[in-house]
Amino acid sequence: MRILLTGGTGLIGRALCRHWKSQGHELIVWSRRPQEVPGLCSGARGIDRLEALSGAEPPDAVVNLAGAPIADRPWTSARRQLLWSSRIELTEHLVDWLGSLARPPRVLLSGSAVGWYGDGGERLLDEDSAAGNEDFGSQLCFAWEEAAQRAEALGIRVIRLRTAPVLAPAGGMLARLRLPFSLGLGGRLGSGRQWMPWIHLDDEVGLIDFLLQHEDCAGPYNACAPQTVRNAEFTRALARALHRPACLPAPAWALRLALGEMSGLLLGGQHLQPRRALEAGYRFRFPDLDAALADLLGRPD
Repeated sequence: MRILLTGGTGLIGRALCRHWKSQGHELIVWSRRPQEVPGLCSGARGIDRLEALSGAEPPDAVVNLAGAPIADRPWTSARRQLLWSSRIELTEHLVDWLGSLARPPRVLLSGSAVGWYGDGGERLLDEDSAAGNEDFGSQLCFAWEEAAQRAEALGIRVIRLRTAPVLAPAGGMLARLRLPFSLGLGGRLGSGRQWMPWIHLDDEVGLIDFLLQHEDCAGPYNACAPQTVRNAEFTRALARALHRPACLPAPAWALRLALGEMSGLLLGGQHLQPRRALEAGYRFRFPDLDAALADLLGRPD
């Protein structure tokens, strides 16, 4: 299969490239730094503009994961514009290009995030639940999915993947937490009662691959482990896995003062289930948090 990937140099993209290269697929990564793609993405071809593929065999599948990191820094007006353009405007350009092809790809899998639901409080959520619209994060995800959904008018099967924070042996949320927790400086965020969906990197890759291969899979899918835990439970599990105490909570007022609206990513949450993935027959390798952490923390960086 010939796969075009955006966001290929990111955490999930690099893992996908390793997986698909081992299966013999042809990979093309659209990147601002195409010269770095072969080294970062298991030998994939890098392009800096879609027009570089003019006249070439069109892709069989497109996986759209591009987007500036949402939690790296506070949401200033300039940062909001970057987050918007790197997701919505890029996706709109991608779909416009797909519409120009004589033979569009069979499937477009486009990234989104569990922030689509906003802060769900205590409600049990699945893919049929309503979107949140009370904060910038949920508005961003909603517009991102709408931009991708336009490809359905081209006869393309569109999958919208709402990904929870990804746990990986190196990079991502776990890498940011590992040092303070290893030093015994970890603790719950706010009350710790907010629900905290998560997914192991291997299951993120496995689910994306599964959805591409199953022709009857379309629409929204939650990429999160079946076991959703509260922040306090996650804190205890990580401290236990590292054999350290976790008794330095971060007060909600301090997070709001430091991060502004972005603090909602930490103090809110979603009691989320991957109902459609389970119904489609995907089997999670790591449905349990303790097993996931034991696997990840036991791997070399």
